[in-house]
Amino acid sequence: MRYLSCATLLAVLAAAAFGTEAQAPIAPRTPVAAPPVQSPAGAPVPANAVAGAMSATGGQMHPLTADDLQAFFDGIFPLQLERSDIAGATVLVMKDGNIVFEKGYGFADVKSKKPVDPANTMFRIASISKLFTWVSVMQLAEQGKLDIDTDVNRYLDFQIRPAFSKPVTLRNLMTHTGGFEEVLNDIIVLNAKDKPALRDYLVANQPRRLFPPGQVTAYSNYGIALASYIVQRASGEPFEQYAQEHIFAPLKMTHSSFYQPVPKTLEPFLSEGYRGDTAKPAVGYEFVGASGPGGLSTTASDMGRFGHALLNGGELDGARILKPETLARMWSPQYQANPQMPPICMGFYQDWRNGLHWIGHEGDLIAFHSLFFVEPTQKLVLFVSYNSSGGGARPRPEVIDFFSDRYFPGAPAVTFIAKPTGNFRDIAGRYQSTRRADSTKLRLMNIGSQVTAKVDKDNVLTIGGFNDLRGHQEKFKLIGTDLWQAQDEQDRVFAIRDGSGHVVRLAMMFPGIQFERVPWYANNSWTIPGFIVSLVILGLVFLTSLIRLGRRLFFRRRPRLEPQTGTIWLTFGPRSAAFVWFVFLGGAMCVFLARGNDQMPPTPAWFPWFVLINWLSGFAIFLSIFAVLAAIRIWFRDELRWITKVKFNFVGLACLFLSWFAVFYRLIGPAHRL
Repeated sequence: MRYLSCATLLAVLAAAAFGTEAQAPIAPRTPVAAPPVQSPAGAPVPANAVAGAMSATGGQMHPLTADDLQAFFDGIFPLQLERSDIAGATVLVMKDGNIVFEKGYGFADVKSKKPVDPANTMFRIASISKLFTWVSVMQLAEQGKLDIDTDVNRYLDFQIRPAFSKPVTLRNLMTHTGGFEEVLNDIIVLNAKDKPALRDYLVANQPRRLFPPGQVTAYSNYGIALASYIVQRASGEPFEQYAQEHIFAPLKMTHSSFYQPVPKTLEPFLSEGYRGDTAKPAVGYEFVGASGPGGLSTTASDMGRFGHALLNGGELDGARILKPETLARMWSPQYQANPQMPPICMGFYQDWRNGLHWIGHEGDLIAFHSLFFVEPTQKLVLFVSYNSSGGGARPRPEVIDFFSDRYFPGAPAVTFIAKPTGNFRDIAGRYQSTRRADSTKLRLMNIGSQVTAKVDKDNVLTIGGFNDLRGHQEKFKLIGTDLWQAQDEQDRVFAIRDGSGHVVRLAMMFPGIQFERVPWYANNSWTIPGFIVSLVILGLVFLTSLIRLGRRLFFRRRPRLEPQTGTIWLTFGPRSAAFVWFVFLGGAMCVFLARGNDQMPPTPAWFPWFVLINWLSGFAIFLSIFAVLAAIRIWFRDELRWITKVKFNFVGLACLFLSWFAVFYRLIGPAHRL
């Protein structure tokens, strides 16, 4: 579901201490391409432009046959499974309504050596589930039961809180422009009794709003969960039952279910899921807090039937799930930062490469990583799913890139602007994802997700953490007004300006999120060093105090150490504040580092710990008042040496910074909302 693999407070504290810059975990690279370049207004490129070299996919076209696909996938999947310790994978390719290739690789269960069967082995496809939620919404819209452009509160028995004087609509939810901040409570649980009812989940976890509806894409699982509840209320059927009766049954998708866990008759077909070390036990069944955004279990064969129906205008074998005109609406661009960038459609998003306009979705749980795309002009369906977290999101772009390059080679020609003019360099700066939280403890994650854009003397743009499949830093050059493309690939970046002409956001090839410029006070180029330096200062206070204590306890006969004339040791206030801050923050990071990636997204079981964090933060802030006062008062004592005054001020400033840090990043803040 494009979930964060470790959504915890401790993770971010460790990232703040040991990381400086990383690719945002919620915006994995989605390899894409685009049509021939024009300026955003459609005008020719400037006369000073020179041709750039874009021959990354200039290989020989291979025939799309079963034999060639067999050779192709047999070369890719065994390598991926071995390299990333992935237990198993399933793949399907359909062309013109016919299955050209379908195969399973590796194991559905490592312990029993049960092989993957593409027709029967059920994989958890996470956010690809959203497509079925939106098909359900549009079915009800066809019947006049839903209006996708009216306030969603019309269909709810609770209210979405007002913000920005604009209502949220189903169209906003489809395009991830509802403006919701990120929420992770109960997003994944491993015990059925911990899974909340859909309405309870929505009421308890309603997020704040960061952006006005319809203006900025900020990927939101909550928005899709909300839509699934609206389906439930408008149809009078539980969402899982509605999908079963109105999509799966008509399309004869016999091994597909939104029920969590799946019905007893389907349990033998479920694949196990693994964290990335197949020598360890399986993760277990991942219960998604709300089924609509990511609860579907299905097979490659069933996804082939769904793809066939989509490419056939919403009908398969005489059963219709959507009218052709409805499907055409769903595939029409709804939000597009620039005409030369892939758009987000109604529930679907586009992924471009070599002139192909793939449309579909990807999905991620802890263990499962999947992609499902159709290409309408070529009548293609491509479905891939992995049952292990090994390799993360990396294997999928390899498949879709290499598939597109092998069977549809030839990147569209582009022209790099040799001597760009204007204020293009003001793209430089630090940015954070629009998919984030600002009002809860998740705000800490914004520190580690910031990326830095730089333009060098040769007018080459680099963005920290944006790498190609080889892991090399991508280098972008201008190809139009505020439009950049990678020199040796097909990825693009578009700079979005406000009414004053300032670059405020960056649009990437995945249209579900953008990157927003970070205000100076949240810039991790100083907050991370400030955090580390403050912790080191207070750690030295902690260490020297322990040494003195140890000397008193174990070396009592030795003369007692006394400070020099004009020097005093830290008083109780600064010393106690240093103790609490260092033990609290240092201990939290040690716990995280010891547990590593075995931590789960938070559930209500975490809330008592968050309450404890609030108390510890509050106590540390209270003690910091005395440290700051001592730092101020020390300057009024003329008999003291300057080194003593500096020492008190270092401790006072460290406590002051950590107090600001705790308040701004919500260390002290909501304990029952995350």
